[in-house]
Amino acid sequence: MEPLDFSHSPMLVIASLFVALMSGFTGLSLTQGLSQRSIEQRKILIVLAAIALGGGIWSMHFVAMLGLQLPILFYYDAAITLASALVAILVVGLALLILHFWKRTRTTLVLAGTIVGLGVLAMHYLGMSAMELCQALYTPVGIALSVISSCVLNIAAFAIAYGNRSQRGIVVGTLFFGFAVFAVHFIAISGTSFVEVDVLTEVGPLISNEVLAIGVVLSSFVLCGAFLLTGVTVLAPPAGSRQVSARPEPALEPETATSAGTVPPQIPYEQEGRTLFVSTDAVAAIRAEGHYTHLYTATDKLFCVWSITEATKRLAQGPLIKVHRSYLVNPAFVTGFERLKDNGVCHFDVTHLKKVPVSRSRLRDVRDALGV
Repeated sequence: MEPLDFSHSPMLVIASLFVALMSGFTGLSLTQGLSQRSIEQRKILIVLAAIALGGGIWSMHFVAMLGLQLPILFYYDAAITLASALVAILVVGLALLILHFWKRTRTTLVLAGTIVGLGVLAMHYLGMSAMELCQALYTPVGIALSVISSCVLNIAAFAIAYGNRSQRGIVVGTLFFGFAVFAVHFIAISGTSFVEVDVLTEVGPLISNEVLAIGVVLSSFVLCGAFLLTGVTVLAPPAGSRQVSARPEPALEPETATSAGTVPPQIPYEQEGRTLFVSTDAVAAIRAEGHYTHLYTATDKLFCVWSITEATKRLAQGPLIKVHRSYLVNPAFVTGFERLKDNGVCHFDVTHLKKVPVSRSRLRDVRDALGV
């Protein structure tokens, strides 16, 4: 059988790259700040991120395949095509579960990148096997090169995106991820030849390029919408910035006074059926307790009706800083700081509290506040 000549549509090649970049940014942005969320929220966001990343890998592949120009008519098996999308989503979801539910180390980053790298290739070769009336042939050298490049590029993408969980890290990680998926596809295609076959090996119904194009356009449309929604977080002004208004908002006046130190903030707590108040400066730490919190002073443990989210929002301008999804601490009460491998511990010398965990994402803020 003589190999068929083939080429690619330049416009669809470029479009496939943009699809990969959009899906990478959407998926990586959805996973930012997961350590500060509840287990249920983490699971939901990981599912959404897996769909964005895995669906983007699949969409990128088939956008590029729509640009594949062969001198024969060929179709795709719908069942195998769908299975290739599910494979991409599942492997990405597995990698994200490892990154967000295991202790994050270099080993877990390499493991997650390797899983995604192999998953990209599994999706690619499974998707290629869906071709009917045309068969893709591979060489051992081409497969080996695809495996090595896919694993190395995806490990680099996850190492960058998760090495520094900032907007800049996510953007750079997105570029690496998008180009990794894009490059792996065309590296694999460069080691592939196509031949015409007469036998149909149908698992499911056949779909033409036109029908596939409709499915790819729909998936890309969803990715575009998700990309725009997550992109708002990058273009939004910083949390502390204020917009200029013709009339100052009354809600800003207490905050301005608090930051100036003329009106010390008060925190309510419940005791013997009464609502009392304690100065923020007298609170060593605040700990989440379900939908409520406990306040720790030098000698007392007090019950507060605020949730940890409300306490964080109300006390943003005060001395208390967030060190963990369940804790706010006052650096003035910290008597010792212990740096562990991926997180830390603040030590206290108060009656009802001895130490507070510091999450990995908050280490820099805590060390800056403590001057260490």
